[in-house]
Amino acid sequence: MSALTRALRLSPAERDQLFRAAGLLAPRDRTVGTHVPHSIRRLADRLGDLPIGVFSADWSLLWWNDTWTALHGDPSALPVAERNLARALFGTGEGRRHLRPVTSTAGPYAFETAIVADLRETVSRYPADAELAALVAGLRAASPFFGELWTVASIEQLTGDVKTIGHPELGDVTLDCDVLTVPGVDLRIVTYTAAQGTTGAEQLELLRASRLSDAR
Repeated sequence: MSALTRALRLSPAERDQLFRAAGLLAPRDRTVGTHVPHSIRRLADRLGDLPIGVFSADWSLLWWNDTWTALHGDPSALPVAERNLARALFGTGEGRRHLRPVTSTAGPYAFETAIVADLRETVSRYPADAELAALVAGLRAASPFFGELWTVASIEQLTGDVKTIGHPELGDVTLDCDVLTVPGVDLRIVTYTAAQGTTGAEQLELLRASRLSDAR
C-alpha cells in the first residue's frame, strides 16, 4: 500500500484516507514538517495588513509578516529554537522573556491549556519525532504547570479565540484570533482580525502604520 501511495504521489491526508478506506492503520509520519509551501506564503502575503504567523505542528514559528512583528515583537531577534510558542509559554529562556502578555476571553490559562492539548495531539501523530519528544520532556522538567496540564488536557486541535495582547505602546489590544490548519502539510496559520469600528480595528490600523513607517 505504501508503494502505491508513493507511485500516486498522494499527499499525507490523501494517503491516510486511502489506508482508512482499505481498513488499514495509516502510517505515522516520522517528524514534524517545517516546510512552508510557496502557495501558503503567497496567501499570507495577500493578507499582509493582518498579523499572520505560520507555525509547524509543534508550534514553532516558521514564517511571519511585518504586522505580526508590530503586534508581537520581532521573532528574528530570537534563536530559532526559542521561536516555539510552547517553549515561550512554559520555558525559562529568551522566548519567554520575549513573549508579550496574552490573555483569553475563555478564561484564565485557557490559552496555555489549548496549546498543551494541541501539542498532545501532535505527539500522538508523530511518536517517532525525537525533537518533539525532547521538547515535551524539557517542558515537563522545566514547568510543573506544563506537566499538570499535560496530564489533564484533552487531545484536540486549537481553533480560535478572542485574545488580548499587552502591547508596550498601544496598551491592551483585543483581537479575534483564528487558527487555520493546512491539510496535507500540517501547518497552523494564526491570524488576528477585528470588527470594523472597534478599538481593536483602530489599533490594527496603528500597527499597520508603524509597520509602514519602519519600512521607510
